[in-house]
Amino acid sequence: MKKYKKEDLESYTLGTTLTLELLNKKVNLVKRVYIHSKQEKNETLDKILNICNKNKIEVIYSDKIINTLSEKENCYVIGVFEKYESKLDYSKNHIVLVNPSNMGNLGTIIRSAVGFGILNIAIIKPAVDLFSPKVIRSSMGAIFNVNIEYFDDFNAYLKEKRNCYPFMLKATTSLSKVIIKEPYSLIFGPEASGLDDSYLNVGCPLIIRHNNTIDSLNLDNAVSIALYEFTKNDFK
Repeated sequence: MKKYKKEDLESYTLGTTLTLELLNKKVNLVKRVYIHSKQEKNETLDKILNICNKNKIEVIYSDKIINTLSEKENCYVIGVFEKYESKLDYSKNHIVLVNPSNMGNLGTIIRSAVGFGILNIAIIKPAVDLFSPKVIRSSMGAIFNVNIEYFDDFNAYLKEKRNCYPFMLKATTSLSKVIIKEPYSLIFGPEASGLDDSYLNVGCPLIIRHNNTIDSLNLDNAVSIALYEFTKNDFK
């Protein structure tokens, strides 16, 4: 077992909590679980072992493999799973990420999306590798709760009628003034440059207004603010 590479057919979860989430959500894709000798017996480990036993998933005790794969000293459980494809539900609301390049941001956005009940995410290539252990870890396992689909370009994604809301600094409609129509697609550009001007002609472009002492918000912050505004009536 070697460190993860994008072309691998398998990926893995780093830690007991992530591995348990993997087993709870994608047990049919789990190939094996590695456990370090320093892993203490606790309720989470018991749940992991019970699920593995019930589903005949191989459990291997190997300090060497854990030490090779883990980037942190306190990681004592790793779950290996087969990478998979999922399809978007076009009857539901979406987040669309155009050319995301930061693994930590992607994982954080996935976690926020799940928290606000948006379970479909489109990713426009080129983009960061969804199944990198860094993305999985930063999502805190939320990645196993969502449908995520890659598209070669935005037109390939827009194959059905959608209510599109690109978030852009050049937009003139404030997020606070938005008229929400479902099913909607909240569209965000790359971390460094944002969406290009062509998106000004897509749907209803929105701007999240803030003090001019900063030039823009971080991508994960902007997505979270937009998610709150679009879903706030769901949580009354």
